[in-house]
Amino acid sequence: MLKFAANLSMLYPEHAFLDRYAAAAADGFEGVECMFPYEAPAAFVRERLEANGLKQVLFNAPAGVAARGERGLAALPGRQSEFRAGIDQALAYATALSCPRVHVMAGLAGPDDSRAAMRDCYLENLAWAAAQAASACVTVLIEPINTRDIPGYFLNRQQDAHAIVQEVGAPNLKVQMDLYHCQIVEGDVTTRLREYLPTGRVGHLQIAGVPLRQEPDRGELDYGWIFGVLRELEYSGWIGCEYRPADSTTAGLRWLRAARG
Repeated sequence: MLKFAANLSMLYPEHAFLDRYAAAAADGFEGVECMFPYEAPAAFVRERLEANGLKQVLFNAPAGVAARGERGLAALPGRQSEFRAGIDQALAYATALSCPRVHVMAGLAGPDDSRAAMRDCYLENLAWAAAQAASACVTVLIEPINTRDIPGYFLNRQQDAHAIVQEVGAPNLKVQMDLYHCQIVEGDVTTRLREYLPTGRVGHLQIAGVPLRQEPDRGELDYGWIFGVLRELEYSGWIGCEYRPADSTTAGLRWLRAARG
């Protein structure tokens, strides 16, 4: 059976962050993910997880200074000390929440930045992060993101992400494959799934409708078909529901009931 995790940074926006855990459990979710849990002490988040019988399956490492629009530090030369401090914070939260995955964002490439230097920095930082995470039994994830939503984001294509994972060579470094981003950048989602899931290098999936990033049953991707492909490929990992509800989150979960049925 496919396992779906509610993304609490996007779903249930009518509730305060910590109250979204109860809302997700009430709708039958057993797993949750979020972008950044750091607004609340880890002990408070753990209380909500335990009270609602939920598993925290993923969150992001700190991604830099939000007020400056930063989207990660991993590929930014000269920011290594900040990157490492962020990984330490993320792993402390992961340990407290028994969360097995942390997504590490690459950052933005400016027009005058050397992509070669950024890639070297990225490889070095990811190798260090994976080594630190291994002792906490945590998998580090990297995610190709489309440049329509995040202009200038360093990592955009599945092939490039898998090449980086292979080059680093850490068993706990994997790809977070977001089918929304994949469709916008590359398309041919079924072929990508058949190509990459059997490699064992995909550590997490995320979904959303394309192009508006709403419910999966809105837009150009046929998720009924895609879920069938995932069953055929015997995908047993979590599927993060990282979309913006068109209206009420609960009212928009018809797609989830159909997928479970």
